[in-house]
Amino acid sequence: MVSDELLQLLIQQAIPADDSGSFPEDSFKAIAAAGLLSCVLPGQALHYRQFNNVKLLRLLKILGAANLSVGRIYEGHLNALHLIHLFADDTQKESWYADVADHKKLFGVWNTQAADGVRIHASGNGRYRLEGAKTFCSGAGNIHRPLITGELIGGSASGWQMCIVPMEKVKPVVEDASFWKPLGMRSSVSYRMDFTGIEIEEKDLLGIPDQYYAQPVFTGGAVRFAAVQLGGAEAIFNATRSYLQSLGRTNDSFQQARVAEMACLIASGDNWLEAAGNKTDRWIHEGSQTDHIIAYANMTRTAIEEICLRTMHLAERSVGARGLMRPGIMERLHRDLTFYLRQPAPDASLTAIGEFVLRKNDSAHELWR
Repeated sequence: MVSDELLQLLIQQAIPADDSGSFPEDSFKAIAAAGLLSCVLPGQALHYRQFNNVKLLRLLKILGAANLSVGRIYEGHLNALHLIHLFADDTQKESWYADVADHKKLFGVWNTQAADGVRIHASGNGRYRLEGAKTFCSGAGNIHRPLITGELIGGSASGWQMCIVPMEKVKPVVEDASFWKPLGMRSSVSYRMDFTGIEIEEKDLLGIPDQYYAQPVFTGGAVRFAAVQLGGAEAIFNATRSYLQSLGRTNDSFQQARVAEMACLIASGDNWLEAAGNKTDRWIHEGSQTDHIIAYANMTRTAIEEICLRTMHLAERSVGARGLMRPGIMERLHRDLTFYLRQPAPDASLTAIGEFVLRKNDSAHELWR
């Protein structure tokens, strides 16, 4: 699904986008032209209803290897479309799918917030007024349809509500770029966005309150960002090998040992993604394995984090200080992956695996069948 021409374009544009800290606009124009924004819609190659998890995870890994910031933003787009697939009514699906297929609109999911988080006030007559801000809004002002969450206040229901804001139809959302001073992933432009005073309609609300955290969808989605992260580790492996080849260091036994371990790690990560994709599809089809999906997603993200950390360590020892200098790409790859690996609640994910395993009596061989 991803041509060599597109991959080379994404790789080439990663450097100037990082230097300027700007959104990779040309990259997403190319992604849209390639049909990748709409590939999960009904009738398309990776439609969610067709149990295409393995192919989807491979796509995310490929884009992550080209540019982690692009992979992160694209993963958010797919996440939003998945939530629409699960929770939107038919009229909403028709409208939002047309936004993607016909108008190349970019979606995203912005859930993280601080003390001044979003509240959604029902003001009557099917209207709602937003108050508060979101942080780490990847893509910031370049996302046309951000899916945001907030506390629904007033009206006939209350709770944590999803809504999709049609950005060109509301007054400008206030961006705070001063918030964004990251170690890496600069071009994901994950700014603070203040939605205070924005007004939306009933048709902009997605699902009912508290569905955002519905399981296994919420935790199970971790395998998608893990796929992007593994792409970053693969990019580091490829860059390390190329660097050693350029220096004529391929006959060094220590370098051979390190590169061999890196190759094993990346292959192990691929196996994790394939197993997670296949098992999740089967368990969803069976409809009664929510706890298995959650536990295996937690295992996958935990294992891939360790794979990425070990790969970076081996790469650093292989290329040394000179290999981490600009204008080489290793410096950026390490910064980006280090930052992107810092996902929420890694310790809670690990202990959740232990809790699941300790209440089971199946043998290790039978546990994940």
